[in-house]
Amino acid sequence: MSHMQIGCHVSISGSIDKAVDNAVERECSAFQIFTRNPRGWHAKDLSNDDITNFKEKLKSSKIDRLATCAHMPYLPNLSTPKADGFEKSVNTLVNEIERCGKLGIPYLVTHLGSHLGTGEEAGIKQLVKGLNKAGQTENDVMVLLENTAGQKNSVGANFEQLAEIFNQLKPSKKFGICLDTCHAFVSGYDLRTEKSVRETLKKFDDTIGIENLKILHLNDAKGEIGCNLDRHYHIGLGNIGEKGLAEVIKTANKKKIPIILETPIDDTRDDFENIRKVKELA
Repeated sequence: MSHMQIGCHVSISGSIDKAVDNAVERECSAFQIFTRNPRGWHAKDLSNDDITNFKEKLKSSKIDRLATCAHMPYLPNLSTPKADGFEKSVNTLVNEIERCGKLGIPYLVTHLGSHLGTGEEAGIKQLVKGLNKAGQTENDVMVLLENTAGQKNSVGANFEQLAEIFNQLKPSKKFGICLDTCHAFVSGYDLRTEKSVRETLKKFDDTIGIENLKILHLNDAKGEIGCNLDRHYHIGLGNIGEKGLAEVIKTANKKKIPIILETPIDDTRDDFENIRKVKELA
């Protein structure tokens, strides 16, 4: 399917433009990166060379810039009750929005964080405050809220709550949604058959609006439906399975939503093979 935009999370190890090489090598028509090491607070500024090399390499590839996204690093927690942690988290989000703007990456995916036991309402209040603060950053980058697997103290696992958060964000043009199939499944949304996929996506459309879905994280699930375990698995080999994921892929292609894989790399399969599998199922 030539119009299909499919890829995976790729490494920037060496220099940020290497991401494009890694994507091209894997026959991607979409990709996701961290703009820096995701495990620390500190981010080294992007040099002019970094920016130029990334943009030029992307331009000379066949990958549409609008099918690229970045993912927030691991440490920020936008739902935290702790003032210092909250401020650092918002600053990181603003910094990442600015970095994406410089690189020409249109989307930045963020996790919604943990309320650390203060309760969902308190968590959502912090989250909305933080997102709205970051939403004042003046560039064309859209922040995408990723649905959660429903782990303890998390917010945004069900579509109603995601909508409640999303509807409070301003300006609305700065925000969209990234739907993760593994997270949705382990938080109780069935995706195993064509029918259940259609029902789940209709629920999403009714509560949030499918037009707000900008990136799809396509992952199978190691855990059972509703188990809240955030463990991604190879496409078709987990508890969601090929039949349901094929229907998700077809819908994403129909709506021109880029598909990003965050599947494991192990003896069973690597990124190359998971990407081939998705193309096969399309």
